[in-house]
Parts: sequence; C-alpha cells; structure tokens
Amino acid sequence: MYPDVTVVVATRDRPGLLERAVTSILQQEYPGRVECIVVFDQVPVRDLVLDVGPNRALKLISNVRRQGLPGGRNSGVDAATGELLAFCDDDDIWLPSKLDRQVAMLSHPEIGAVTCGLRLRGPGIDKERVLDRDRLYLQDFLDDRIMEVHSSTILVRREIWAAAGEVDEDIPGGYSEDYEWLLRVTVHTPIAVVRSALVIVDWHGGSYYFGRWAMIVEAQRYLIAKHPELATSRSGMARLRGQIAFALASGNRRTEAIKELAAVLRLDPTEKRVLVTVPVILGLLTGERALRMAQKRGRGI
Repeated sequence: MYPDVTVVVATRDRPGLLERAVTSILQQEYPGRVECIVVFDQVPVRDLVLDVGPNRALKLISNVRRQGLPGGRNSGVDAATGELLAFCDDDDIWLPSKLDRQVAMLSHPEIGAVTCGLRLRGPGIDKERVLDRDRLYLQDFLDDRIMEVHSSTILVRREIWAAAGEVDEDIPGGYSEDYEWLLRVTVHTPIAVVRSALVIVDWHGGSYYFGRWAMIVEAQRYLIAKHPELATSRSGMARLRGQIAFALASGNRRTEAIKELAAVLRLDPTEKRVLVTVPVILGLLTGERALRMAQKRGRGI
C-alpha cells in the first residue's frame, strides 16, 4: 500500500537552503519508507546534521555523471532503491502532505506520474499556481510548457522512468531539461494533477541561466531538433521560437532575431513574446530588464 519512495536532491551545496529542503522531505507525513539522496555536483560531499527519523534514509553522494543538473539527477536515480522516484530542487520546500496525496493518486493503474500545484514565495511575491484540470497529456506539453509542472512537483513510477529514459545530459547547459523529459514521459502515461499547492518554490528572481542568451538559443534549437512532434502545434512552436527570438535580441543578434520573429508571426500572430522582443530589438529595453519585470510577477519569458 505504501511503496518506497526515493527523492533526489541535486545541489552545488547551498548551506541552510539545502538543509531546509531535505528536512521537508524527511518530515513527510507519508507512512511508507522515504529515501532522500543528495547529489553534490562539482563540490565535495559534506555531512548534513539532520534528524533522519524512523522509516527514513539519507544518502550523500557525488555526481558521477556529466557535471550539471541533468547528470546530478541521473546519478541520484542510479543510486535509488525506491519504487517511486521524485525530485526536489535544493531551495524548494515540500509541504508535509505532498507525498501522501500524490502516492494515493498512483493507485490508478493507468497513471504513471503525478504533479501538484505550487506556491511561489520570495521578495515581493507570494502566489499560488494550481492547475484547473486532473490530467495532462503529451498534447498539452506540445502546446505549452505548463510551468506549474515544476521539477519539484513530480512523482513518477520507476517503470515510467525506464521507459521514458533518463534526463538528457546533452542539452546545452542543461536548459529546459525538465520540459524535454516531460515530453518523453507523457508518451507513456498521462500525468495526474493534485489540485493543491504542495510545494513552495523559492522565487528569488535569479537563475543560473540569467543572461546566458547564446546557450538558451542553442538549447531551444536542440529541443526542436530532438522532438519533431513539436512542429504539430503551431502555438507551441511559436512559443519556443519566440523564446529564441527574445534570446537572440537580448544577445544583440538583432538580424537573426528579426528573422526568427517573422517565423513566429507566421506561426501565431498572437504569440505574446513578440510584444516583449520588439522593444529589445529596437534597443528600448534590455533582455535582462524585461526578464526581471516578468519574474517580479512570477513569470518567465
């Protein structure tokens, strides 16, 4: 009734935040066994002085795969013993009922993965983002990234992980690795939705990817080339190419940005990234400022 769960936390070691995230995992109300594997990437493994508690396990390991978040997550799954797999970013917090409510959803044999709502919390922002539907399918992700399906919200059966494959370590910079993986997961199963915010996402307005425009362009083009099925959704492709156009403009590659923006308009004239990319092309706004403005509202570009 209560399958073992392994939770992988990949980190470059953020003292305090990491302990907070791991504590929220070990203190889950779920009566089954919970194994938390912390994977230290590009930094030495260090001890965590925490109360592990009964029916809980804490493992501290190094990333033995390619450096970066995808390799860290894959290293964690390689060492996992649980029947169910989950991930938590090292600065996020799970509410106590998260696992219990998600495992209950997996009692339906046709469901191989579960997500839940989240709460964005940080300077100047405190808002919930909860989906208004019970199931998500491949077409949903072709049409939209669905930001509510955050890496810290996912719980997946091990057999679905095996069928979909591990996190892609070849994506440039590891950018959008979670979205690319979800495209493969939803080939094999719908994703059930717990309509409650059970994860607190630390929204601090910064990111490893902030300002890395050339890498973002390369990663999004990699994604489109790997998943030709994305071309079946005009709105979805317009979104991706709109992100490329914005990154090109932000990186002062204006001629390329204009060509990309023309393609976006042919796909979907209502694509909202057109409105933010044009001022960047014209030099009226920097990409960094536009992104900060979006993040203050709990959004990205």
